Amino acid sequence: MRRFSPRILLAAVSAALAAVLLIAGGLALWGSAYVHNTVQGQLASQQIFFPPASAFAHAKAGSEITPSMIPSVSQYAGQQMLTGQQAEAYADHFIAVHIQDMGAGKTYSQLSAESIAQPNNAKLAATVGTVFKGETLRSMLLNAYGWWKVSQIVYIVSLALFGLATLAGLAAAGLLVFGRRPRDAAQVTQPGSHESITPATTA
Repeated sequence: MRRFSPRILLAAVSAALAAVLLIAGGLALWGSAYVHNTVQGQLASQQIFFPPASAFAHAKAGSEITPSMIPSVSQYAGQQMLTGQQAEAYADHFIAVHIQDMGAGKTYSQLSAESIAQPNNAKLAATVGTVFKGETLRSMLLNAYGWWKVSQIVYIVSLALFGLATLAGLAAAGLLVFGRRPRDAAQVTQPGSHESITPATTA
């Protein structure tokens, strides 16, 4: 039975590890691209556009564009919502601001409880309905943002896996190529048999 040296066994383990890491990296990269494309497709289908740049020139509290929206929302002025960052900005710095203004700082559950207590208050009922729709859209956009971040994290993980696979592959190659000692250096020269020399006789 042939026995392999520890160097060969370690090289084989390194090569197998490199293969596993490459497969894992490929799957992670595929998963990242799938989530990224799915989120982008869902956002594109909503056909949501940010207000034009001209709207941010006249920001005013209580209006469609408030001063608090300028640092975060104005950078996407006029653009269609296609990325997770855009969804987060629209949800937390545009929709949330209007919900706060409409509900006077109250949450949907608080407004709903007041509406139930005042069944004849049509204006309050309309506000509750609008806040509910706004919170639903905001929740959907934040969910898209969350999955977008997941795709980015998985993409970084895939790059790390590819890097580790490369290191493992180089280690395996190094063990096979540079770890081999020349045979001549490994062998010890043994003294050969000596012929006996007989002095010649003279006649």
